[in-house]
Amino acid sequence: MRQPLVMGNWKLNGTKASVEALLKGLAPAAAAHPSVKVAVCPPVIFLGQVEQLTAGTQIAYGAQNADLHEAGAFTGENSPVMLKEFGCTYSLVGHSERRTLHAENDAVVAAKYEAIQKVGLIPVLCIGETLEQFEAGVTNTVVETQLKAVIDRCGIASFVNAVVAYEPVWAIGTGKTATPEIAQAVHAHIRQYLASFDADVAAKVQILYGGSVTGATAANLFGQADIDGGLVGGASLKVDDFSQIIAGAAK
Repeated sequence: MRQPLVMGNWKLNGTKASVEALLKGLAPAAAAHPSVKVAVCPPVIFLGQVEQLTAGTQIAYGAQNADLHEAGAFTGENSPVMLKEFGCTYSLVGHSERRTLHAENDAVVAAKYEAIQKVGLIPVLCIGETLEQFEAGVTNTVVETQLKAVIDRCGIASFVNAVVAYEPVWAIGTGKTATPEIAQAVHAHIRQYLASFDADVAAKVQILYGGSVTGATAANLFGQADIDGGLVGGASLKVDDFSQIIAGAAK
């Protein structure tokens, strides 16, 4: 059985005080539900603090982004080697905000995925469609194309040590959420597409839902057969909300 994974993406939010309060508040919820893997992705500047505060807890952590390069003249970037040294387990790659605001195309995302995995981190590959694409009925084509770029570069076997996060862009920060049935249909298609390359890999890979998960929607979403947890945005910044989401993932 695939272990549920609930991951908080803090985006560009946090202070030293809020990070401390949040992690201390979440530790009991993570400990109370050992069947659920809990992780957070803070802004990189807080990684040292997160490393200290999560010691001895059940909370893992990762980065929101990583550079292609291990070192060099790349001002403002953080390499996968650096992230690994600070104890990261994961790194997001291909988040919709990186794709749209930072012009990261499928080729760049695949290269970053490869660099992240090369140093022993687990890439969390974010895929998903815009509202225009959703309304045009091309969701399946979009996610297949995004997956295929990684498969072509890194191989289907790379997904043994990766996580996929389906994030309908139209449901991020808009208050809109795909119904559990809509989300499940896309998750099932993602797994079926991966299975067309390797059924064993597809059966094992964790596929998270990343479209405005809340405490109220978590249990129904995570109860779907192919939804293995969530990549949570705004609600992950609130102890009560994120704790409720963790509880919703417990099986």
